[in-house]
Amino acid sequence: MEEFVRTFVADHGYLIYPLVLVWTFFEGETIVLIVSAMAATSAPFINLPLLAICAMAGTMAGDQLFYYLGRFYGTPFLTTRPKLAAKAERGFQLLRKGEVAFILSYRFIYGVRNVSPFIVGVSGIQPLRFFFLNLTASLLWASTFVIGGYFLGKVLEQWLEAYKWHMLAAILLLVAAIYSYNRFKTKPPPEQSA
Repeated sequence: MEEFVRTFVADHGYLIYPLVLVWTFFEGETIVLIVSAMAATSAPFINLPLLAICAMAGTMAGDQLFYYLGRFYGTPFLTTRPKLAAKAERGFQLLRKGEVAFILSYRFIYGVRNVSPFIVGVSGIQPLRFFFLNLTASLLWASTFVIGGYFLGKVLEQWLEAYKWHMLAAILLLVAAIYSYNRFKTKPPPEQSA
């Protein structure tokens, strides 16, 4: 199986780049880390600069779309949804404290990435200003996750090589413990005599 996966990735590795581009349009930390770690271990043919460019382009395009949705449709959308508007207020507060810091950092905060460019669009920040801040933030984000994933892959490869038997023993013990727990838990209670 491992040989099949390596052969498939070697033969069709070019599909990784469009996959990363599309995936990062919506959400991307996970795929960028995994593919970067693969580049460090099982798929050294992966081009890290190209991977970073695809991740940057995907995340930037997604944020541009959500920015324009917020800019053109955000105010009427939030007006008709007061509960959502109340939740978005926290984002507006952070934006008012420092728009540059907010735009450069929201991509790194899990759970607020997709809603933040929408909020920035509603706030009235000019399109050209957002474009350049988004470009900077996307480059910073993509570079950080590609480099971080690559080094994480290197560390994991060394660690797993050194402790593979320990890991196997721990997994077997965990499976045995879960099996024992489930078996004990599902035993019917003894009948009580009256």
